[in-house]
Amino acid sequence: MKKIRKRQLPEGWYPSSPEKIRDFLRPLPQELKADAVIAPHAGWFYAGKIAGRAIAALNPDAETVAVLGGHLSAERPFRFFEEDGLETPLGILPIDTEFRDLLMETLGKKYPLLWDPEPDNTIEVLLPMIAYFFPKAQILPFRLPGTLASFQAGEIVAGIASALQRKVGVVGSTDLTHYGKNYRFAPRGYGKPALEWMKTVNDRAFIDALLEGVPETILARAEQDYSACSVGAVLGALGFAQARGAVTGTLLCYGTSAEAPFPQETLPDSFVGYGAAAWTCQS
Repeated sequence: MKKIRKRQLPEGWYPSSPEKIRDFLRPLPQELKADAVIAPHAGWFYAGKIAGRAIAALNPDAETVAVLGGHLSAERPFRFFEEDGLETPLGILPIDTEFRDLLMETLGKKYPLLWDPEPDNTIEVLLPMIAYFFPKAQILPFRLPGTLASFQAGEIVAGIASALQRKVGVVGSTDLTHYGKNYRFAPRGYGKPALEWMKTVNDRAFIDALLEGVPETILARAEQDYSACSVGAVLGALGFAQARGAVTGTLLCYGTSAEAPFPQETLPDSFVGYGAAAWTCQS
């Protein structure tokens, strides 16, 4: 490999030890053979089990795992990794450069693209999980803006996968509502009622839209309710799933930073929602 992207996130986001990574992920159930999933991208202490459930639900036969990141507003370009591989504590994940180049060529005819040198947790925190569950797979990392163009990008990924006869699994990376003082978003005040509102109203509305699978509704919920920080990644995963024949999604699990990995004695004044979902396709 010519160029490897080194780890960019500090210790604390995920373990550096291969043994700790394996111990963390080994107990997680491998329940499905999904073609596309949604996973959170917070540090493993808060959302690792939920993200791991999502990655473990992907079809183990996947030859390339596309990891769709976010944190890009609607007017931003798609961002791709120019490296040949990505460093993880479990070894190097090789980038599927053939797939990447075809995708960039196709997308670039309609949308602006950039190389992506920036540190970004939306992809990196999931890499050790992919290395663990898919030790022989290649990876296709890129970040998507919060626009319906990202849904179309997912459809394009499905088309290229078919053209290359490549077995592909897709991960869309997003957290849900960021609530409280740290995020300047507290429409229901603070305390347990606010947490319950976030879980049962704000996050639930986004999850329902996600499972129903109407991209315009998903985008509207994210923009109006501030209920997803990387909706472009969600739309990309959905576009891939629907192009492959998926009709509805399945919620695998849900949690919040206020309750994970165990209930805290004092409820924090800021917290985030996390969900894992999957689509199993018909073709």
